[in-house]
Amino acid sequence: MSNSVKPQSTLLLVDDEPFNLEILAEHLTEAGYAVELAQDGEEAWDWLTRAHERFDAVLLDRMMPGLNGMEVLKRMQANSKLAGLPVIMQTAVGSPEAVRQGMEAGAYYYLTKPFERDILLAIVAAAVAQHRARRSVKAVAAQPLEGLALLNEAHFKLATLDDAQRVAALLGKLTPTPEKVVLGLTELIVNAIEHGNLGVGYEEKKQMMQSGRWREEIEALQRTDPHMHKRVDVGARREGDRLLVEIRDEGEGFDWARYLDFDPERAYDPNGRGISMARAMSFESLEYQGSGNVVVATVRLASRATDNPGAAN
Repeated sequence: MSNSVKPQSTLLLVDDEPFNLEILAEHLTEAGYAVELAQDGEEAWDWLTRAHERFDAVLLDRMMPGLNGMEVLKRMQANSKLAGLPVIMQTAVGSPEAVRQGMEAGAYYYLTKPFERDILLAIVAAAVAQHRARRSVKAVAAQPLEGLALLNEAHFKLATLDDAQRVAALLGKLTPTPEKVVLGLTELIVNAIEHGNLGVGYEEKKQMMQSGRWREEIEALQRTDPHMHKRVDVGARREGDRLLVEIRDEGEGFDWARYLDFDPERAYDPNGRGISMARAMSFESLEYQGSGNVVVATVRLASRATDNPGAAN
């Protein structure tokens, strides 16, 4: 199995069982990750508060004496510097209710003990990719783009994964929370490309991610007939203090209703959580239309300078 990992990807591994830590560290360092180890919740919390910027994800044991994994996770979600750091919850308790509790606390990635190496690497790669995307969005959001606040309506035609991030980043800068909005819009547009235009199904994407070749295989599909000519339409219009973004693909649609809420049964897969995360974290509302090849996301806009004439006085 080939997994392409940048050297700077560092993981915090937290488990009160030294043998489990040893196995995790061995698998992950062999795959190219740097790791730091913590044998309980207090040590993990010390790492996070001292050096959170070092980490791309945390593999967190749920059941530990003293400060357990759920309590560490709740502390992280209450801390603005740590809330965006992906947590992969390790647990021997794989019941839907236990998974649901973890998701509600902020853990969208799960591993059941004992785990298989390939599944471990696929889940970690997905979590790290999410964190890198968040960092990239922060960098884009920090760049000023004068005049964008004057936009009332826009229309884009795009095809590639890079196009998806560019358009999402542009529209996200209209909002007070660009980081969250860009991540959500990117997820929806990529979904329109891969599932809509390319017809990649859930299981097929899962296999791509487990092989570590998701992006390469998506880009290869886009170079073949009949996919090379397909486009995703993205329309954006201002309505009062809100922005409506309509995303339309050329596919036949999909069973979108089952993805609006995250099903605990999918918690152990590297994919299948994007739409529910976008709905919960990025938008005021998210509405799929018809067969599912059209989705409309509504977000609140940042105030224009002219909205408050007295502000410049």
